Amino acid sequence: MSLLEVRNLTVTYAGDAAAVRGVDLRLDAGSKLGVAGESGCGKSTLALALLRLLPAGTRVGGEILLDGEDVLAMKWGRVRAVRWAGASIVFQGAMHSLNPVHRVGDQIAEPVLLHGRATAAGARKRAGELLEQVGLPAARASAYPHELSGGQRQRVMIAMALACDPRLIVADEPTTALDVMIQAQILRLVEQLVADQDVGLMMISHDLAVLADTCDRLAVMYAGRIVEEGPAAQVYEDARHPYARALSDAFPRIGDPSSRFAPRGLPGDPPDPSALPGGCTFHPRCPV
Repeated sequence: MSLLEVRNLTVTYAGDAAAVRGVDLRLDAGSKLGVAGESGCGKSTLALALLRLLPAGTRVGGEILLDGEDVLAMKWGRVRAVRWAGASIVFQGAMHSLNPVHRVGDQIAEPVLLHGRATAAGARKRAGELLEQVGLPAARASAYPHELSGGQRQRVMIAMALACDPRLIVADEPTTALDVMIQAQILRLVEQLVADQDVGLMMISHDLAVLADTCDRLAVMYAGRIVEEGPAAQVYEDARHPYARALSDAFPRIGDPSSRFAPRGLPGDPPDPSALPGGCTFHPRCPV
């Protein structure tokens, strides 16, 4: 049985904006799945839907099976029990995801306390251990977010995600706004944690190259649907769908000087989710 199985997931916001349309995905423990696409393709909505974090009034259909249990059918108390303990999320934008008036150690300790995993003293000790696990001194638990660099704050967010030993981690753009060297450090850290703890990782990004280097499998989203899915190297190097190929070609490749001068980009813009074109939603921009 898969750790996570998404079946025919649909998400529609108020105003009939179809953000996710019939998505099917599977993820096993110890494996890494990358979800790529432009801004507005539905990938962050997909991440939030997995833990029922979408705004009130959003219509969600299909099934989200976490260890065989349908998240969408859970009672509210069960959902709260699953968050952080069964599955956790590293939210997009570490610069703004931490509470600025609380010390980072208290924020890491909070889910441990809420899930009854330790006493207050034990939770503080756990926070220090988690900081060391992600490469920060335990003493930084007393720091406020503004006292940390962007890379350090991202490490704190990862420590929070690990606080209750979840089986699934969803990382939404975990390297946004970080310089290239810090990006590489964060990605290697995530890979090592997945390998050491045998958790499943779903990583979301617009950067197909980063995902291909980090993940086992890739899924490319466009206008709320998965247009291509497969082994990471295959999707990145030999994508079949024209949108997946265009996304792969959007970044120059090391060792290929000609890629710096190749024509890039696609005509037009991604479609409005509330007014999708008929037929294939990619056809207005398709170069084929």
